[in-house]
Amino acid sequence: MRITFLGTSEFACPALTAVAEQYEVSLVVTQPDRPVGRHATLTPPPVKAAATQLGLPVFQPERINRDAAIERLRDAAADVFVVAAYGQLLKLAVFEMPPLGTINIHASLLPAYRGGAPIQWAIIRGETETGISTFYIEAGMDTGDVLLKRSIDIGPDETAGELETRLAALGAETILETLSGIESGDLKAIPQPEDGVSMAPLMNRETGRIDWTVPAQRIHNLVRGTNPWPGAWTELDGERVKVRRTMHTDVKCGAIEPGEVALREADRLLVGTGDRLLELLEVQRGGKPRIAGAAFLHGLHGPARFT
Repeated sequence: MRITFLGTSEFACPALTAVAEQYEVSLVVTQPDRPVGRHATLTPPPVKAAATQLGLPVFQPERINRDAAIERLRDAAADVFVVAAYGQLLKLAVFEMPPLGTINIHASLLPAYRGGAPIQWAIIRGETETGISTFYIEAGMDTGDVLLKRSIDIGPDETAGELETRLAALGAETILETLSGIESGDLKAIPQPEDGVSMAPLMNRETGRIDWTVPAQRIHNLVRGTNPWPGAWTELDGERVKVRRTMHTDVKCGAIEPGEVALREADRLLVGTGDRLLELLEVQRGGKPRIAGAAFLHGLHGPARFT
């Protein structure tokens, strides 16, 4: 079975490696190299680096749905396309090309968390379980028939970055199981139910802004779900401060108002929320290294309040 693999981010790399070990990969399609960092250094996407190391041919079209790109895909003569965090929507002319269909590796238990940021939103919304779904791509947003689902627990303090690493490994296992089932004819796709649909839209920097009036657990989940990107943040005296890690407590706020720093706790950066004090374990001022919450607290002079 010949496979064309479409992916871009680090999440897709374990799946690419696993597929290449078991099947003939005729082509790897990924996004073009992009400028990265303060010096705008042109950098290949992780999947390109992985494909190059594996000795696989790489194709980097700016737009996958244009005629020239479609012809290149057709020339690869794949039996099936495998897609993992590619970053471009595929039109019908692309996803209906391979005779055995186009399979997406999605980091949620569909129909929950359809969209581009399922890992982040599952954490932000307080889920304790998520997983991997493989499904046939169709015209809708992650609405195609599901082939396999495999679940995984979410740790109470686990960040999106940490969970993504575990889900990437699970995705690699699940796509191999999926392809084997398709090859043998034993695996049948099942339509997604209408109940339980939720969306996971792409995030932006504003997504990470902390509202200190909500319960501490919700803020804790926001910090976890936006780590490493876009990052949870707040402001202190007009300066943006990123909140990298937190720990909720059982201490009620009492007279401490939302966003107010409880200075009487000399070695713990405790902040008022909508119900209980939240400890900030790691914070970062703009353009400066991350520091422990206690070190940040020692640098404060007098009353302080995040907004």
